[in-house]
Amino acid sequence: MPLERRTLESFAARERAAFEDLLRAFVEVPSVSADPARKKDVERVAELGAETIRRFGGRADIHRAAGAGPMVLGRFDSSPSHPTVTVYNHLDVQPASMETEPWRTEPFVFTKQGDTYYGRGTTDDKGPALTALWGAKAAREAGVPVNIRFLWETEEEVGSPNFEATLRKIGAAARTDVVVVSDTVWVSRGKPSLSAGLRGLQRFIFRLETAETDQHSGTTGGVARNPIAELCQLASEIFDARTGKVKIPGFYADVAPLSRQEIADFKACGFSVPGFIRDHGFKSIRTRDSLEVMKRLWAMPTFEIHGLVGGYTGPGVKTIVPPRAELKATVRLVPDMKGPKIARLMKAFVKKRNPDVTVEIGSSAPAFKGRISGPHVEAAQRAVKFAFGKDPVFVREGGTIGAVLSMEQLLEVPIVLMGLSLPDHGYHAPNENYDWGQAGGGMVAFAKFLEEAAAVRASPRRAARG
Repeated sequence: MPLERRTLESFAARERAAFEDLLRAFVEVPSVSADPARKKDVERVAELGAETIRRFGGRADIHRAAGAGPMVLGRFDSSPSHPTVTVYNHLDVQPASMETEPWRTEPFVFTKQGDTYYGRGTTDDKGPALTALWGAKAAREAGVPVNIRFLWETEEEVGSPNFEATLRKIGAAARTDVVVVSDTVWVSRGKPSLSAGLRGLQRFIFRLETAETDQHSGTTGGVARNPIAELCQLASEIFDARTGKVKIPGFYADVAPLSRQEIADFKACGFSVPGFIRDHGFKSIRTRDSLEVMKRLWAMPTFEIHGLVGGYTGPGVKTIVPPRAELKATVRLVPDMKGPKIARLMKAFVKKRNPDVTVEIGSSAPAFKGRISGPHVEAAQRAVKFAFGKDPVFVREGGTIGAVLSMEQLLEVPIVLMGLSLPDHGYHAPNENYDWGQAGGGMVAFAKFLEEAAAVRASPRRAARG
């Protein structure tokens, strides 16, 4: 018997309290992978993940390459003759602090207000991970003939630097027929989306030191070099802050133009500039042309400054010339752009403009161009419509998931991007949240996707190449 929507909705309603209790447990582990002081919490969330898989009746192992963060592989096996679906999510989160950000609730305390759940990791990506797990539970209880894997990593928020090595180490246990990723964002509430691509990411830190200590700006000002000012000038030479256009020669050389079909999909997706402004709390943006906004968000590279460190930041004005400064930045990459090439262009440009500035090249994650056709993509389309009542639209994702290209290359299977988060859920922002509408509907969607994927004729499964 095919799965029925009403039956799955009743399942989700019965399981709601258990879902909320478990989401609370995950959110209240501050698994900030970027903070070395939180290393034990990252370990703890992986242990909680493995324990959860076992409690749901599966087998769970924690894997890691040398020096890597833990990765959980959960397995629910039905039969070797059945196809295998792998669900990818991450359990690490962004930093958060009530002292430096306008959180209305404690970021690492799960807070429920009506149908909304607040806390760091609720939507990125612990909530969607647990939603998919409950979808798998529903499918298993209904006897859907499919093997299910859960791949939960703990380094996504730092670029997944060890993901590929860990996946290679897992080897044959990671074999699958398809990977579905639940870490992407819809166009808007009520407008389901399937992502057809991700931007990549290249990290940079620029540093300049011109003295040993703070110096009096009266006795040295005019002669002393000011490293904060020089890094600001360098940034203005790298890009135009008003338009966002990068000035480095060759920066746009490998940007692939959008196809007519992609432009048509963008125009038809229902994206709203006023909605975008409202969801993200903007007072103004660089352009209000709808197609131009979508191109800039999903299909064009960027240079962004994330922080400038140096000098005096206390109350009042301290009249010193600071001895050193640091600028943190990234470049978002689009398909066909390569992080190492952009890093070379950046270093050469900076050396020419200010040779005293050192450039630290951080981790890089490639861009990913997904599929908009094929049996598993069509299965996702049907599953989302089944759960939410509307056909999903194809868009690209402005963010980065470093593990996606690694999975496609090593596992040699299709990757489907089937997210549940909404623009107003606050990815990486204060007051991050998730809601029962997306969670309950997501359980239905994932259960249906597993049923649809079980009906897809399995391609020969391959082990992760070692």
